Formats: sequence, structure tokens, C-alpha cells
Amino acid sequence: MTGYFHSIWIATADILKGMRVTLVTMLKPAVTVQYPDEKLLPFEAFRGALAFDAETCIACGLCAKACPSECIALESLKNEAGKRVPKLDWYSVDFGKCNFCRLCEEACPTKPKSVRHSLDYELVFDDRGQMTRFWKKGFPAMGRVFDPQRKEFVDPEGHLRVQGGEA
Repeated sequence: MTGYFHSIWIATADILKGMRVTLVTMLKPAVTVQYPDEKLLPFEAFRGALAFDAETCIACGLCAKACPSECIALESLKNEAGKRVPKLDWYSVDFGKCNFCRLCEEACPTKPKSVRHSLDYELVFDDRGQMTRFWKKGFPAMGRVFDPQRKEFVDPEGHLRVQGGEA
């Protein structure tokens, strides 16, 4: 008979412990993020999409040499005599090949880095052609894609930036 009452006592204590946990959790503020309206900011060392600054680039090519997947291509400007000038003509990254290893960023000698990983973790690609981003002087940090129908560079559609709104 005492075993029966003992088991009832243990079960009641366990139910009260569970109710206490539930009550404490109910009183805490919600931690739900209303995605896609709200986005979490990744930690500082996050390797997101590559961003590029054509203004600071000296077209040395160290980022392309350091890239193990060979997804970076660039060309420097040439003067009237045909000699290379330390200014960038165009720069491209193929995100279909990029493995986000950050070696290009480490190899970049400029301060601040002209190629760097951003905190953006969403990229939208409708086809393979949109995976290659191009940069020239005056292009935005997230680059542009080449539209073969219009034969011009256009801003990528559907790319939402984690910081600063749309690309």
C-alpha cells in the first residue's frame, strides 16, 4: 500500500516539475525570427557571397592565383603603349565553382580588401549564366550578371542583402 502512494507522489512531483518548466518557458520572450521579413545576422567569420570593390583593386591577380577552384578571372587596364596599368578593367567570379574557402580574401594585398566575403547567405540563380558575377568600375559590391538577350550587364533579380536591403 505504501508503494502505491509513493508512486502517486513521484508521478505528481514529475507533473509539477514539467508544469514549472512550461510556465517558465511561457514567460520568456519569443525568439522566433519572422523569415523572410527578418533575417539573422551571421557571425563575423561567416563566409558568405563574395563582394568586390573595383575602386581599391590593383589588378595584381593574387586572388585568382590563390583560388583552388579557379573561379576568379580578371583583366587589368592597358595604357596606349599596351602596358599593364595597376587598375582593373573587369573582374568575375563563378559562384558555381566557388567553394567559399576565403583564400582569395587572404591573398588580397590591398587595405581594405578589394575582394571579401560578405554576410549574405542568400543568392538566387535562375540559370547557370547568373552564377557568374561581373564587376567593373561603378558596379555594386555584389556585382552584376550578363544578360545575353539584351547584351548588357544587369543587376541580379531576387537577391536580398542581409545588410542594407536589396542588392
